[in-house]
Amino acid sequence: MIKRLIKADKKLLIKFAVSLFLTILFAFTFAGLRSYAAGADTSVADAAQTEGTGGTGTADVNSSGYLDNPAQGVGDTPGASVLQQVIGVDASKPLEIIILMTLIALLPSMMIMLTCFARIVIVLGFLRSAMQTQNTPPNMVLTGLALFLTIFIMAPVFQEINEVAYQPYANEEITTEEAFERASVPLKKFMLKQTSNDDLEFFVELSKAEVPEGGMTDEYKENELPFTTIVPSFMISELKRAFQMGFMIFLPFLIIDIVVGSTLMSMGMMMLPPAMISMPFKILVFVLADGWNLMIGSLVTSYNL
Repeated sequence: MIKRLIKADKKLLIKFAVSLFLTILFAFTFAGLRSYAAGADTSVADAAQTEGTGGTGTADVNSSGYLDNPAQGVGDTPGASVLQQVIGVDASKPLEIIILMTLIALLPSMMIMLTCFARIVIVLGFLRSAMQTQNTPPNMVLTGLALFLTIFIMAPVFQEINEVAYQPYANEEITTEEAFERASVPLKKFMLKQTSNDDLEFFVELSKAEVPEGGMTDEYKENELPFTTIVPSFMISELKRAFQMGFMIFLPFLIIDIVVGSTLMSMGMMMLPPAMISMPFKILVFVLADGWNLMIGSLVTSYNL
């Protein structure tokens, strides 16, 4: 039976043996590192105690075996860290590392949701679909173009964040919480300029937030509305504008498809795919009309900066 199992699932047995070997190796390595770290801590504590009792050193040793020196950290609180100022988690706890890794993993999504990247990449995707060029330009080219256009459009916002938030924080003039608050103001202004009032009111009603009697003024939007309300409103408005621009892009290419299809039908060429004939005409019209400059110009000027 064992021979049949070996013949039937050789790859599975090899994978199991390799995984078992690596598990044992990691276990022994981790145990060795722990024993080495424990020995190093014991030797350091003994050396510190010897210096403290011999009179040659100035450090004192407490009952737990550690040096009685004041802790050093970020800010006024000993043992503090940047994330402790933001979320109130001590740096000595593993939870802070987990939260930091989660924030790093969510950073690309946050950049997509808080900038003009989504509208640009959707419109470029509509353009490629309307021209029926399949994977030309490839996804990497469209994503790279959308990324650099995003940097170009968002440059004034990033510059303002650098001046009002990052530089004072780097010079230790403000705290981390103040830096985040100052950095959120330019982003809110940018998103609110691109967000329609209908979408913003829709999410305000869903959140059941209290609206002042005078209505949603600019000060109320910038200071009172949280990111949890502004970001989805901004994304819905971006999707609407991207689909509107995609519809306008499809119209001229749709006319070319109709003309080519009707011409082929009148000539009796029913077996010839119309897309094969219309695609070169689409590319020709797009190149002669200087389509890339028109497309990029329309995307840049569509933002109210």
